Amino acid sequence: MDSGIGLLAATAAVRRLRPDADLVLSLDPDGMPWGPRTPEDVTQRALAVAEAAAALAPDALIIGCNTATVNSLTALRARLEPGLPVIGTVPAIKPAAAGGGPFAIWATPATTGSPYQRGLIEEFADGVPVTEVPCHGLAEAVEHADEAAIDAAVAAAAALTPHDVTTVVLGCTHYELVAERIRAAVQRPGRPPLVLHGSAGAVAAQALRRLGEQPAPGAAADGTITVLLSGREGALPAPALAYDEGRLLQAVTPAR
Repeated sequence: MDSGIGLLAATAAVRRLRPDADLVLSLDPDGMPWGPRTPEDVTQRALAVAEAAAALAPDALIIGCNTATVNSLTALRARLEPGLPVIGTVPAIKPAAAGGGPFAIWATPATTGSPYQRGLIEEFADGVPVTEVPCHGLAEAVEHADEAAIDAAVAAAAALTPHDVTTVVLGCTHYELVAERIRAAVQRPGRPPLVLHGSAGAVAAQALRRLGEQPAPGAAADGTITVLLSGREGALPAPALAYDEGRLLQAVTPAR
């Protein structure tokens, strides 16, 4: 679940690990974007989208959205667990801090400065220089595959990123879809190659662990896909096909 196509990164990661898995993608085009909303609004939207997915009786629910996780994970788990395991998407601050060098966290305005993110910084990055970068409009630009708007939003966030940064945490799942464009914008001449930390692979692996399942990347690629758009069954939004992850999922047999 996510406000929009930011869930493609985690969904594609699950698809690669378990091509036999039946997938339910629950998006919220009626409420997108969630980034500028208040924490209370985000939680209300997230609960509605999660319950729409839960009605189809999945084995687990992945919150493929950092904004929803930092604002709504507690409420979602209280509503759905223990019957439905809920796996959140946490900004990859711990592995970024382990590198020891200064790093930046690119995130939506709702996630940037949130108590949840600040708590992760205090817990895992004590003594490591961290810059929180609010990326105004980037998730929305990625959602619509608006090339000019993506370039403008990436450039604006890059301008807020200190020159000595060696690592960037992609604190919004939408950003993982344009990771190489972010790398190109932030990489400084004469500096070591920029390290990017996303969350999709770790989230997919954690979902399998919670279910006691093993990765089976060689399994038959016969998993189905169901798409819910603010609770209504529909199709993968057209902008999703602008990204490798969306094209991978397009090949999944539609649910019957």
